[in-house]
Amino acid sequence: MSVSAALRGQTATLERLRVDRQLEEALVHGPDPLHLAEVFGLAEKTDIRYADSARALLAQTAELSTSPSGKELGPA
Repeated sequence: MSVSAALRGQTATLERLRVDRQLEEALVHGPDPLHLAEVFGLAEKTDIRYADSARALLAQTAELSTSPSGKELGPA
């Protein structure tokens, strides 16, 4: 299957791809606004917003990876 066939019907705008890349960077390297500013040259408020989003996603992932008893779950 070609890439264009796989993406047909998806709404992947350049803006959405840019935002996704910036959020991925924040998740991979930690939610550090200074790092985001260095890599992407973003404005201070934007850096902080992306870092906050990354922190929320990391916290949500951490919550989902533990059982109700507080023990970590293994790989599915």
